[in-house]
Amino acid sequence: MNTRSRIHRRRFLKTSIASLATVSIVPRHVLGGAGFTAPNDIPTRAVIGTGGMGMGHVKSVNTACKLVAVCDVDTNHLAEAVKAGGPDCKGYRDFREVLARKDVDIVHIPTPPHWHAIISIAAARAGKDIWCEKPMTRTIGEGEAVMAAIRENNRIFRLNTWFRFQDGFYGMGVPVKPIRKAVMNGMLGWPIKATLSATTGFDWKFGWVGRTDLTPQPVPPELDYDFWLGPAPFKPYHPHRVHGTFRGYWDYDGGGLGDMGQHYLDPVQYILGKDDESPVEIEADAPKQDADAVGTFRVIRMKYRDGCEIILDGENRDKSAAFLQGPNGKIFKGMKSDIVDFESKLAGMKDPEPQITDFLESVRTRKKFALNELNGHRSCTLVNLAKTAMQTGRVLRFDSKTQRFVDDANANQYILQPMRGPWTL
Repeated sequence: MNTRSRIHRRRFLKTSIASLATVSIVPRHVLGGAGFTAPNDIPTRAVIGTGGMGMGHVKSVNTACKLVAVCDVDTNHLAEAVKAGGPDCKGYRDFREVLARKDVDIVHIPTPPHWHAIISIAAARAGKDIWCEKPMTRTIGEGEAVMAAIRENNRIFRLNTWFRFQDGFYGMGVPVKPIRKAVMNGMLGWPIKATLSATTGFDWKFGWVGRTDLTPQPVPPELDYDFWLGPAPFKPYHPHRVHGTFRGYWDYDGGGLGDMGQHYLDPVQYILGKDDESPVEIEADAPKQDADAVGTFRVIRMKYRDGCEIILDGENRDKSAAFLQGPNGKIFKGMKSDIVDFESKLAGMKDPEPQITDFLESVRTRKKFALNELNGHRSCTLVNLAKTAMQTGRVLRFDSKTQRFVDDANANQYILQPMRGPWTL
């Protein structure tokens, strides 16, 4: 396809998808009201972004749904995904063509994070339900825009981190439910300090850092690099910017903090009962950060208005740290506690509130999934607050209600960053 044809095609697609914002498109499985039309009506799904994480979605995520479309800007990734998707799976290089299909019910978004908001919003406007990878969005402002699109278009949204409701919580080695139970019943007292470190089981993956010595390289023929960059500022191509190592650059993610932060912090937010608020003071002890390449941090502290704290101990300084510490007791890695008869006392206490942990149940009933766009935005905000503290290098004050930094125009520039045209929220 020559350059002129490609430009005309993209203009046509942009116009076509933009028109979806003015049309109420209802997925085929809810045309007759809430729920699927028949027991044999299997919902369909599409996967946008089929790199390393994306191939996991193609092969093993939400497989109760029929995979009908895959999309990637790298033709090698796309060919592999089409092959794995089966005979009814069609490949696309432009996600807008996928969203234009009326037979797609659910869209998976395992792209790099700088695409999460744009594709989530477009999917919501196209009448699709959404299964999005973590971190939910690259900025706080993008998260606000996603929440608005989900609300305005009555969509179901799920974020792909699950530790608040299933499986053992990484290094803790136990499910989150009993920890939440102990906290909500006041066993530790209040306020509580949560410490995430190697001692308490959390590895910040500091290997996910950027490089400051990149020299421009030829773009490989299989990659549409301009489309891969999308809303991100143009930077000359280097293989370290894309695919498996993109997390090391602020334009696309936030290093080990961006990669693992929401996995670690969302359960902590749930345990503390903070799904409706954010910290008001954030401080990062970190080396001066490069404007492009993400570095590491020593310690990041986030404090709530009521005195609760979250400590991200990147250098594992506090070797005796408990995972949770309150005035009445501590909980250590593996659910060990210094409270006498901890397990027997816990057994007789009230359980946490029930959650919908089956995504298709949420799709059928139109009731929110356990980790949705609202509480997911708040836990992603923890990640983005920590990132901003690293980038600014000073103590930040944050208004939990307005979700803006207090009297800090420079820090607020990180909340809603400019996008490279023609991409906008």
